[in-house]
Amino acid sequence: MSDFTFWDIVRNLLTGLQWTLALSLVAFIGGGLIGLLIMVMRISKNALPRNVARTYIELFQGTPLLMQLFLVFFGVALAGVEISAWMAAAIALTLFTSAYLAEIWRGCVDSIPNGQWEASSSLALNPLEQLRYVILPQALRIAVAPTVGFSVQVVKGTAVTSIIGFTELTKTGGMLANATFEPFMVYGLVALGYFLLCYPLSLSARYLERRLHASA
Repeated sequence: MSDFTFWDIVRNLLTGLQWTLALSLVAFIGGGLIGLLIMVMRISKNALPRNVARTYIELFQGTPLLMQLFLVFFGVALAGVEISAWMAAAIALTLFTSAYLAEIWRGCVDSIPNGQWEASSSLALNPLEQLRYVILPQALRIAVAPTVGFSVQVVKGTAVTSIIGFTELTKTGGMLANATFEPFMVYGLVALGYFLLCYPLSLSARYLERRLHASA
């Protein structure tokens, strides 16, 4: 195991795990905020914002995350602006996440019967108020499972960012495996780290679904 003890490996992997968690949170929170805006544009009755949102979603869903990472990291550098691997990873993963969340949430909103829109309009609510007070609370119950499911994909998707030099859990594991010649043990611990991040998300989804259905 070279000069590394088992606890040295665990300590280094925990550092990588922290960066994976930080990137996942930034991507999901930032992507959620942008995705909400894109979703509102996507369901707009105005053709311009609707077409802009559709193009945005198709662009990020139709191209690989790896390519988006390269374009952000190297493309910005070509423009004369130097950014860190962390910043490039955060930007690329946030934009990628926003496109998928926008489409997930748009589908949930569209699943609400048109009669709910008509009923809310009779209350003299404008379209945004209808969305906020009537449609979104109902769509939220439908959105929990696919949203949490995608958040798990975001966590695992952080592994791709190692290609531009961002040292998250997978990158840390690769370096430790090369240094210790213990790939089975190291990658086993890496897999355990991802499980420890993702499993609580699955539990939270079940909890939220029970709470929302109980309050319905």
